[in-house]
Amino acid sequence: MKKVLIAGAVLAIGASAGGYWYSQQAGPSVSSDDVLAYVPADTAIFSAQLKPFPVKSYINSLSSSYKSLPTDAFDEADISDPRGKFFLALFNSYSAALKDGQTFVDTFGLADNLRSYFYTLGAVPVIKVEVSKSEAVWAWLDSAEQQSSFTHTKQNIKGIEYRAYTLNDEGDDETADLIVAINNNMLTITLNTSFNDQAVLETALGLLPAKQSIADTTLISDSLTKHGFLDDGIGFINHQVIAKAMTTTDGNLLAKHLTKLVEKANDQSLTELRNATCDQEFASITSNWPKTVVGFDHLSISDQESRFDARMVVESNNNVLLKAYQSMSGFIPSYASKTEDAVFSMAYGIDVNQLVPSLLSVWEEMLQPSYQCAPLNQIQMAMQQQNPGMVGMMTGMANGLKGIGIAVFNYQLADISQPEELESLDAIISVSADNPAVLFDIAKQFSPELASITLPADGSPVDLSGLLPIPPNMNIQPKLALKGNHLVLFNGERAATVSEQLASEPVQNNGLLSMYIDYQQMFEPIVSGIELSGEEVPEELLELKDYRIKAQVNMQVNDQGISFGSSMTSQADSAVN
Repeated sequence: MKKVLIAGAVLAIGASAGGYWYSQQAGPSVSSDDVLAYVPADTAIFSAQLKPFPVKSYINSLSSSYKSLPTDAFDEADISDPRGKFFLALFNSYSAALKDGQTFVDTFGLADNLRSYFYTLGAVPVIKVEVSKSEAVWAWLDSAEQQSSFTHTKQNIKGIEYRAYTLNDEGDDETADLIVAINNNMLTITLNTSFNDQAVLETALGLLPAKQSIADTTLISDSLTKHGFLDDGIGFINHQVIAKAMTTTDGNLLAKHLTKLVEKANDQSLTELRNATCDQEFASITSNWPKTVVGFDHLSISDQESRFDARMVVESNNNVLLKAYQSMSGFIPSYASKTEDAVFSMAYGIDVNQLVPSLLSVWEEMLQPSYQCAPLNQIQMAMQQQNPGMVGMMTGMANGLKGIGIAVFNYQLADISQPEELESLDAIISVSADNPAVLFDIAKQFSPELASITLPADGSPVDLSGLLPIPPNMNIQPKLALKGNHLVLFNGERAATVSEQLASEPVQNNGLLSMYIDYQQMFEPIVSGIELSGEEVPEELLELKDYRIKAQVNMQVNDQGISFGSSMTSQADSAVN
């Protein structure tokens, strides 16, 4: 997971386009517009950095434990093939380069700030990264070759030299080469296969412009404006392009590549999709769900701390479905959505009163129109066997429910071998509803120990210590109270303060899901508890304890589509020492 997060942030972090010109570079450079001229408008996947990304500072802002990739993960694997050894050598040198920002940029010949791009030419992926010292890239590859005995062939196309690393076995009918080239301080990594022609390679290497490029459209600017993203970066998956590739043999370049691939493999999986009926019906669906777009709401990078606030939006033009999803959204309390001092929090927002009518609206919309395309028709037939109205039987007792939340603000374990001896716990659980007192009365019918409790209407808490089966050694004195539209169960000073704040917090439909975790605060007490027990602390837990990472995700529905937000903050070791 760490490798994916770091590599994604470095090589294709939101990736993008824009007008940045490298003043630090000794040789000629290319502008963003120059790169975008070679990206086809119908690329299926695209990401690019609109503004220079401070990669050196980003690496410096990571804690040392987070940069310690598992270099011994392949020790027990039998990697005898030169290709496997080659890529393992690249991985190991990449891991070593994460030591600090300066080592990283020196190893790969990067400038302190760079642009990067990722996109597809049909089924062929293309990665482009700005470099300032090409000799460092070649030295990195040469070292991996020497360690693995896996070599390249040097080739030339229209005056541009590139390295080709053969990935297929000798004698294979199909061929695939990993291509590495540097031109005008732009590193290009792509594939050259037997199913794509030379024109694709020429476009990937910046020699043949796309017939209609993404630069000829307003796709990037429209996406930024529509979703209110910062202009630092943008990425998307084009559902319409993918649907056209699945339902036609030559509707776009991706379709042509897939056609060649399935023919070579004698694969019939796309046969029932590739007809005029499916093409038309899938086009109708994807016109309502055109793209999944990713962008930044906040981005700040320094040597001491980095923070990313990003959003992924599954775009939708289907107002019926959007209104249904919005109607079933519930309440997310502020302590779960905006906290920075919690160990962990999670909240689900659901408006139970709107759940059944919303699901019925979704169900009815999914059955209209009646599809003739075989796979779509099969899905509709399966849906017809279901009845969302049955959900009403399960939700009747939760009438008025708007959401449930939980947060742990602090905790300490006395000894991991004796979990009943919880040294301290500061936490809260809340149930938000139109009338939480009614829900509590219903709950009392299923919990005899609660039957004798009457909650004061003024919000005064009731001590549950003598009513709940809590071990005597556990240092917990839970209290239950009605705070406005919220039924709260809490223990600890911070939780008590939050419960008072909830009393004046109105219940409104503001989301579906929110989760937050502070890795260091979460795992430090566990490690301390293991140490107190005299047991050996697993290495994985030691690494997690030292993570200077805070992460939050949320889900909501707005007029643009279904939105998944995420926030991550990382701190260098020196920032907290």
